[in-house]
Amino acid sequence: MHQEKLTNIYTVTRLNRQARLLLEGEMGAVWLTGEISNLAMPGSGHWYFTLKDSQSQLRCAMFRGNNRSVAFRPREGEQVLIFGKLTLYEPRGDYQLVAQTMAPAGEGLLKQQFEALKHKLGAEGLFDAGRKRPLPAHPRCIGIISSASGAALHDILTVLARRAPQLEVIIYPSQVQGEVAVPQLLAALAIANRRAETDLLILARGGGSLEDLWCFNDERLVRAIAASTLPVVSAVGHEVDVTLSDLVADLRAPTPSAAAELVSRDGDAQARQWAQLRERLASIQRRYLQNQYQRLLQLEQRLARQHPERRLQQQAQRLDQLQLRLQRAWLRRLERATQLLDAARLRLQHQHPERRLQAGRERLAGLKQRLDTLLYRRLEQGRHRLALAASRLDAMSPLATLSRGYSITLCNDQVVTDATRLTPGDELCTRLARGEVRSRVLEVKADG
Repeated sequence: MHQEKLTNIYTVTRLNRQARLLLEGEMGAVWLTGEISNLAMPGSGHWYFTLKDSQSQLRCAMFRGNNRSVAFRPREGEQVLIFGKLTLYEPRGDYQLVAQTMAPAGEGLLKQQFEALKHKLGAEGLFDAGRKRPLPAHPRCIGIISSASGAALHDILTVLARRAPQLEVIIYPSQVQGEVAVPQLLAALAIANRRAETDLLILARGGGSLEDLWCFNDERLVRAIAASTLPVVSAVGHEVDVTLSDLVADLRAPTPSAAAELVSRDGDAQARQWAQLRERLASIQRRYLQNQYQRLLQLEQRLARQHPERRLQQQAQRLDQLQLRLQRAWLRRLERATQLLDAARLRLQHQHPERRLQAGRERLAGLKQRLDTLLYRRLEQGRHRLALAASRLDAMSPLATLSRGYSITLCNDQVVTDATRLTPGDELCTRLARGEVRSRVLEVKADG
């Protein structure tokens, strides 16, 4: 029974590590409010402080990578709202909170939640410009996710009817405010992606307060927009309103009407472009006919100057040559037109969203492979440095000296280096490489 208990003895390091893992695994991230005290901002850029209330206090640390995003300078005695993870600093056994975001406690919970979620999703790269996709240059069908009775939908349809009446529009109705808004918006987005019947989507709502627009800051909706296979244009609120849906969308429009203008081409401008192309084609045709007519006149004059029979023979041969040239010319034109058509078809295929998605998947796989390789190298380097440090530590350890036959003699827990400091009867403890020996002083002899 005694031996079984000895096998469960913890070292301090092991106990602290186990406590840290339990604390981080059970508690995770928490919101915490309190008063700042003992604030320290060393040259490293990290912040160390105590968060307290009327009865308790907690040590906190906020490292440089996180505190750079704090929009104010914290001061002693200031009330703050903090989001962070509970942990344990193993070397000292200190229980502490590692803060990730910080805001003044009086700003309002919604704004603080907005900033915290914005920081979290931004750190994941959801708002990066590099992941946003360009809108199709010539969309044929546009999907609109909005309230079926809202003014935003009416504004979009009005602009599209004026600028691009040929565009097909599919409406995916959804509530855009209240508790049921997020599930309905998620369902509409999923239906649009599953059907894949539109070239892009417009997510639209009119203006309102922060509470009115809060469903567009929901983390589930933001992640669904980021995962959408169809490009998404966010047109939520007025120009001054900014939601997380605006930040993650492929394009943000200041208003619903502006979104309709951005995704449609002006019908009058397109008609003018076609008219210019028709005029150029007609001009080319006129010049070609004039050149052919001049050549025909020249041939008639040459025919008139020659013998009729010989002239007929030459002209028959010339006619055959012209016919062959004309055939070759038409064949070349037909071949050129076919090549242009094939090139246009190939460009269209290259611009297909599926190809772009495949290219993105391949690029993502390559980046993941590079990241795995870098992580492996970093781990190998860390293992090598750890082995070197362990080797050096072992060489400097007093236990290594003991293993070579030396010993350490203690008297009253003090190392004995001078025999004259001992008196007969003193109890000694001699530590060897394995175990220790206890003895008493019988006689003291000084050197010399």
